[in-house]
Amino acid sequence: MGHIHENTQKRKGIKFALFLVTIGIVYGDIGTSPLYVMKSIVAGNGGIAQVDERFIIGALSLVIWTVTLLTTVKFILIALKADNHGEGGIFALFSLVKTYGKWLIIPAMIGGAALLADGVLTPAVTVTTAVEGLRSIESMDRFLGAGQGKVVIITLLIIFVLFAVQKAGTSKIGKAFGPCMLLWFSFLGVTGAALILKYPAVLKAFNPVYAIEVLFSPYNKAGLMILGSVFLATTGAEALYSDMGHVGRDNIYRSWPFVKGCLILNYLGQGAWIINNINNSALQTVADLNPFFEMLPGILRPIAVILSTMAAIIASQALITGSYTLVSEAILLDLLPHLEIRYPSDTKGQLYIGSVNTILWVGCSLVVLIFRSGHRIETAYGMAITVAMLLTTVLLFVYLKDLRKKPVFAWLVLIVFGLIEIVFFVSSLGKFMHGGYFSALLTLIILSLMIIWYRGTQVEQKYRTELKMRDHVESLKALSKDKDIGLTSHNLVYLDNGKDIDHIDRDILYSILDKDPKRAQAYWFVSVNVLDDPDTMNYEVETYGSDCIFRIRLNLGFQCSQRINVYLRQIVSDLQASGELPLQDKRYSIYEKSGVGSFKFCIIHKSIPTKSELSSFDEFIMNSKYAIRTIAGSKAQWYGLDTSTVIYEKVPMLITPAKGSRRIERAN
Repeated sequence: MGHIHENTQKRKGIKFALFLVTIGIVYGDIGTSPLYVMKSIVAGNGGIAQVDERFIIGALSLVIWTVTLLTTVKFILIALKADNHGEGGIFALFSLVKTYGKWLIIPAMIGGAALLADGVLTPAVTVTTAVEGLRSIESMDRFLGAGQGKVVIITLLIIFVLFAVQKAGTSKIGKAFGPCMLLWFSFLGVTGAALILKYPAVLKAFNPVYAIEVLFSPYNKAGLMILGSVFLATTGAEALYSDMGHVGRDNIYRSWPFVKGCLILNYLGQGAWIINNINNSALQTVADLNPFFEMLPGILRPIAVILSTMAAIIASQALITGSYTLVSEAILLDLLPHLEIRYPSDTKGQLYIGSVNTILWVGCSLVVLIFRSGHRIETAYGMAITVAMLLTTVLLFVYLKDLRKKPVFAWLVLIVFGLIEIVFFVSSLGKFMHGGYFSALLTLIILSLMIIWYRGTQVEQKYRTELKMRDHVESLKALSKDKDIGLTSHNLVYLDNGKDIDHIDRDILYSILDKDPKRAQAYWFVSVNVLDDPDTMNYEVETYGSDCIFRIRLNLGFQCSQRINVYLRQIVSDLQASGELPLQDKRYSIYEKSGVGSFKFCIIHKSIPTKSELSSFDEFIMNSKYAIRTIAGSKAQWYGLDTSTVIYEKVPMLITPAKGSRRIERAN
């Protein structure tokens, strides 16, 4: 009995630890919404002097039902079930439905670009707003002074530290942030509940009638545009879906009721405080009034600032980890260039992409420097997310209708959530000239990058030719033994993405046989297959009945180093030991005489002929793609070949003559 009790306690301990990690990783973005939602709603209606009880209860009702419908129903109850091998997010959803229509790539690309743009804005808006909370403390307000200079400096320092620690991995960060977020949500819930007791009438906001009424009432001076502020309460729902691969669906199910309860309590508490202070003349003169900080007694404000700053950092963390996931999925879909991905922990969902981290850091810092205040960043924030949510609904509709075979439910989801999100999108357009243009510009830049890479890959696939490997084995064997041609290297290695061992990319054989024939004692055609298991390391070999041609498939766990040169030397030794590869005569070396000769790695880059059958648009696309690839980094870096001898060779993408070319005749 004691053993059973001990196991039960252990399971409970594991569940609580996972609960903490989930809270630390997933809910930062939506968890910081109380910092600016009610502030934005009140400011949009003309300030605290211009609101009344009916307006506040109606606005609270809008917030409660927006969070319930868009987060709880759409994402928690519906979208989380649409996972691709445990991964969530708009690209994972697209991967599930892409066979049902080529047009589906359009909502996937636009939605993904909008989410990545949001990943730049979230750290800026949340950290800046939290730091501005220092102004609610008299002594700190004097320290910050009249301008925003010190607020900007503090915000930039926090953002720098946040991005600097990403290499540690989200598991370690989640363990550190989990207890902080538990304290944050508890603080939100307790302070909100305490204020509700002073004005329990705010509980009427649970009635959705008040939400509908406020949209069309004269005391709502913003009209439907109020929804642009209300929508901020649900930013983070899309990131929650993207982060599913980091923590697992069940852990989100277990933790969301606690998180949502604390959020709603705090919104209601802020509403109760506003109603009680509508006639407070001292508050009517406060510039940029933030109910979240103002409702707290003076003794709690320093604690609130510290906790909100920590929560803002964690909100940023949720978007950063979500951005890594989105980018890694986009790479697999050929929407973005191949980037170096590291896995700092034992879970495949937890990853780190250094180049993305740097871009996000620079982008966030620029947003802070350009907009300089939380209120101005809020105007740019949220518009991109309405687009992402609407397009997720479109993909969710196809998933439910075609994959899950639930057409009635699919149409219901499309109509209900589509209409809600269209209304939110239209209301957010009011922000466009006040800062929304910035998120639109970011989205367009990222979308352009995706379009270039996707279309470029399509063009490459169109002109890609695969040849039967066995048809060319004899030519390779003959070249290997042809002493009239100088030896390029004992071992010549080509990296091949093909999965079919019976076929090989024409460009590889063209490089070896046609373009300056390359003699080697052994030809190696290597492909890397990344496995879901973190530590697996094995390889498969096809020799085509020869002793000089080797097709190698490296099966590596996602945490294993991809240093191909190291693995190849081990494979060469194994094959020599088995007699499949003859010993190589390496006569000269500073080390002892070895049976393993020299290695050269040949990396092929396709080039576009000056005159080709490509259209002007596709030619522009291909040149742009190759320029992006140069910036993103080469295979030599990805596969640890920096210290090896690498040959870069350009092979024309089009070997056939351009359309319309005429045969030249011999003159008499």
